[in-house]
Amino acid sequence: MKISLIDPLMVDNEIIEKHKEKIDGLGHEFQYFNQSAKDDDEIIERLKDSQVAIITNNKFSKKVIDNTNLKLIDVAFTGFNHVDMAACEENDIIVENASGYSDDSVAELVIGLTIAVMRKFDQNNKNIFEDESFNLLGQIIKGKTVGIIGTGKIGTRVVEIFKAFGANILAFNRSEKDQVKNLGAKYVSLEELLKNSDIVSIHLPQNDETIGFIGKDQLDLMKDKAILINCARGPIVDNTYLAKLLNEDKLRAGIDVFDMEPPLDKDYPLRNAKNVLLTNHVGFFTEEAMKIRCEIVFDNLYKFLDGKIVNRVN
Repeated sequence: MKISLIDPLMVDNEIIEKHKEKIDGLGHEFQYFNQSAKDDDEIIERLKDSQVAIITNNKFSKKVIDNTNLKLIDVAFTGFNHVDMAACEENDIIVENASGYSDDSVAELVIGLTIAVMRKFDQNNKNIFEDESFNLLGQIIKGKTVGIIGTGKIGTRVVEIFKAFGANILAFNRSEKDQVKNLGAKYVSLEELLKNSDIVSIHLPQNDETIGFIGKDQLDLMKDKAILINCARGPIVDNTYLAKLLNEDKLRAGIDVFDMEPPLDKDYPLRNAKNVLLTNHVGFFTEEAMKIRCEIVFDNLYKFLDGKIVNRVN
């Protein structure tokens, strides 16, 4: 079986070489590339005669899928909305992901963005280098009410960390989890959470049900000057309306994800909004997370080669 790692996994090549040696020793053929392909045609060429593709978060289109002979797509990412899942179904391709590799990394960025917004890091930076006068009076997390929308693994980890800071936690999820309640969080309706939270952090997957989940009606419920943190998926929020509220000084925000992958269009509303601190979709991107991701991806592969299917998403 031919296996192709078509995107870099951002770990030392020594690690990849050890896996190559192991896979080749099992009687398979393994190839890898240190740069992502520039277009679909290059991806198709890289996957020639391959039965397994290991990919990251770059778009994996129907054109690519229809022009390969894949049996498995091993996604080195939690989300898989960049893969044409309908085409995978049509071609009987198994899709697996690396869920959980970046739970701590994303959770810590949520806290970092919250502190950055509350302590006005962006204005501090301007004050230092432009010698301008700003009202830099900040706030602390302790005693604030934090609303967590989605209490999966990342959302639960965020609850744990915010509790350590002394925050009060409201939670919204399709089902209540004892682990979250045991941490002191109170499950409430989405409306109650939005109305009563000083900080709202989103932790939902992107799918047909969650696109636009936090729209105009929901954003209008939020408290004046409340903070919205989104390290989940950009399209979950109506970012055009969010930008409007930011520019009207009604909300503040820390945003790591957008309606497209950065670089952002020059006229993208959040790029030009006030009261928002942006990061470059880096929630998952830490040295530790890349190593964990690599371990999960190759574990998926070895189990597949042994006839076992794990972390399947279709």
